[in-house]
Amino acid sequence: MTYAYLGPEGTFTQAALKRMPTLRPDVPHRPYPTVPAALEAVRRGDCGAAVVPLENSVTGVVPATMDRLASARLHINAEVTMPVTFALMARAGTTREGITKVLSHPHALGQCGAWLARHLPGASVAQADSTAAAAREVAESGTRGVAAVAAPPAAELYGLEVLATGIGRDSAALTRFVTVSQGWLPPARTGAERTSLVVTLDGQGPGRLVAVLTAFSSRGIDLSWIQSWPTGDRLGDYRFFIDVDGHIENPAVREAVAALGRLGARARFMGSYPRAAPAAPAAPAGHLVPEAAA
Repeated sequence: MTYAYLGPEGTFTQAALKRMPTLRPDVPHRPYPTVPAALEAVRRGDCGAAVVPLENSVTGVVPATMDRLASARLHINAEVTMPVTFALMARAGTTREGITKVLSHPHALGQCGAWLARHLPGASVAQADSTAAAAREVAESGTRGVAAVAAPPAAELYGLEVLATGIGRDSAALTRFVTVSQGWLPPARTGAERTSLVVTLDGQGPGRLVAVLTAFSSRGIDLSWIQSWPTGDRLGDYRFFIDVDGHIENPAVREAVAALGRLGARARFMGSYPRAAPAAPAAPAGHLVPEAAA
């Protein structure tokens, strides 16, 4: 099976793919320029599955992933959490004083905004489809006035010099990545699963959400994540992404999901899969590379 991922080479998503507990590190994988493109490759059948970022502990959910998961009949089969450490990088000979523009993915810019404002107050920022795409664009730009914020390995991959490392707002920041396919591919049971659902209230308003949550809490089921997402039909209509602790085959979980129908809510099962093991902490934040600070 070939896996789609947010490319190009050198993205955090590619690193997450290689760390997925259900995949071999050498699993065939193909880069796509955006998250929607990677998920569309799965929907069309060009790739059997995709690895995409779902949420970050600092900047929240990834809108492109949420939007596609809300509208497409896709399933989650595995997850991994990874620390994310950002570096400022540019073409050889670039000084921080000479940088006039910084490129990166919106989530990376959000996490590094305070550092950029403090150390590069005169530089503009521009969005790229991924951190690695930003590094590649800087490498191909032919100018020394542009820098990228990306994963440190991208510097070596694209022949750039690292000017500062650990520039994110939180050195303990984590990103959750998931594998997505057309059908649910049940992984081996571990006894430490989570089940992902999309719950739609069919115009009943968010107040009905209390009853939905009670269907789980009254059966002793913990919710580990809940996120509202607009249906796009009219203002105030939402779908709710819900992660609950436990496998869909657990009687209490099955009973709770069945109870949602009696409450007038529709629940779409997205998958049951092992919860990610805790990720190791990232490197300490915010130090300048000595040559760059000189």
